[in-house]
Amino acid sequence: MLNKIAQNLTKQVFNSTIRRKLHKSKWLLGTSTYEGDGKTTLNILNNEADMGLMIDGFSQVGFRLNNGFTVLGPMVIFPKSVLSWNVNDLEDINEESLSLFKILEPKLDILVVGVGDRAKDFNFVHKLLPFSKQFKIAFEVMPTEQACSTFNFLNSEGRNVAGALIPPKTITTSDDDELNTKMRYANLYGPD
Repeated sequence: MLNKIAQNLTKQVFNSTIRRKLHKSKWLLGTSTYEGDGKTTLNILNNEADMGLMIDGFSQVGFRLNNGFTVLGPMVIFPKSVLSWNVNDLEDINEESLSLFKILEPKLDILVVGVGDRAKDFNFVHKLLPFSKQFKIAFEVMPTEQACSTFNFLNSEGRNVAGALIPPKTITTSDDDELNTKMRYANLYGPD
């Protein structure tokens, strides 16, 4: 008996909820705020020339930029220019190798330092803190793979950013990388 009452009550609540009329004002029925054609657009930032230089890829020997140029070895990259950076590895990053950044005008919002592979320790960062404070240079130190993405993101936001990047010694590849390599190979040389 109690079960039957619960079922009837559930039906009444369900039916009253479904049949409830919603208020429709003229404002709600008017034109929408979105006036587009209903299509979603996607912009690939690295393909837009007015965004400045961005990093498309990297290898053990250098970097590929969105303007088609390849930079061999370590580099310093700005939104509109790129320079070769005279360091070999993590141990060469010091106040002298970063001296360019203290004379720049306008001052950088942030310097993204790519140290190649994952560093075992970041003790060298503590040596750079007085330099950073003295010349008011904020920097972010990370592996080059993440540093490339960080530089691209900050650059696309219009920030005054620079990247000081060392190519990594080891590169991990994904299935996508292998597939893209095979597709480029087939495109160049034809199918086997």
